[in-house]
Amino acid sequence: MTPDARLFAPAVAHNRDPLLAVLRPRLPRAGLVLEVACGSGEHLAALAALTPELAFQPTDPDPDGRASADAWARHLGAANMRPALPLDAAAPDSWPVAAADAVLCVNMIHIAPWAATLGLLRGAARLLPPGAPLFLYGPFRRGGVHTAPSNAAFDESLRARDPAWGVRDLEAVAAAARGFAPPETIPMPANNLVVVFRRSAPPPA
Repeated sequence: MTPDARLFAPAVAHNRDPLLAVLRPRLPRAGLVLEVACGSGEHLAALAALTPELAFQPTDPDPDGRASADAWARHLGAANMRPALPLDAAAPDSWPVAAADAVLCVNMIHIAPWAATLGLLRGAARLLPPGAPLFLYGPFRRGGVHTAPSNAAFDESLRARDPAWGVRDLEAVAAAARGFAPPETIPMPANNLVVVFRRSAPPPA
């Protein structure tokens, strides 16, 4: 951590620009973008600085991550990025906003229990209007198979740290995304994907 509370995620230097290039043309023209599990806040602060017409709400269960996101917003002059708030994606009562125009989740679902993925999908379905996007970024298996040997090794290391973690099957995530259209998938560097779900029907009662 730097003296001003900023954290630095090593992968951000490599994936930030490709990720922002995919996100920006798919964001709404106005409204609120909610990030679930903002981590260091580097991605969201960079995105907010580039898109002043939108408001951005970072969230994270970790107070150090929230402090870092706020520090990055100050550092980059992203006045449209709101102070970070706590959020446990798996807990339906912990969501701090009642509506959003886009939801972003970067590198969370493989380092959290499956319940967090299900909570993310349910929460996004509650918050988003029809046609609005939910963006997921990270490694995925496709057809039950890893897309690269490095992803298989990464998955093994995650499961060794916590058996509830691991690279998720894209098909399982899509099947759990009730109230969303089939996703758009965009290949990214380092064998990652951006997966874009668009809100379709209201979520089941």
